[in-house]
Amino acid sequence: MQKSLAFLPRVCLLQSIHMRAVIRTQGKQFTIQEGDVLFVDRYVDSSAGDEIVIKDILLLSEGNDTKIGTPLVSGANVKAKILENKRAKKVMIFKKKRRKGYQRKRGHRQEISVIKIESIQKS
Repeated sequence: MQKSLAFLPRVCLLQSIHMRAVIRTQGKQFTIQEGDVLFVDRYVDSSAGDEIVIKDILLLSEGNDTKIGTPLVSGANVKAKILENKRAKKVMIFKKKRRKGYQRKRGHRQEISVIKIESIQKS
């Protein structure tokens, strides 16, 4: 018995209708859509529950309509909410020079903010 694949184009079409954007925040770029949760470097002087507005939008896409910024899309912004501020997992740094008795072990935990994308607005 062969299954019908007639539903596939509709599913793909529904996924492409959502508005997507490429943003730059805290020195990194992210491809996002509404409802996404991101781990970014900590926002200075922020706390859980704060609303932030990101204005560095590099690309905005909704269905077949795509706007590419030169370098930014004018008038577009993304509203996000900070869910929590925390520290990431520890990264261990181990240095060694063989046959010399030189070993150094250090650790580092990056300060991060967990944000949720609330809305993407175009001009």
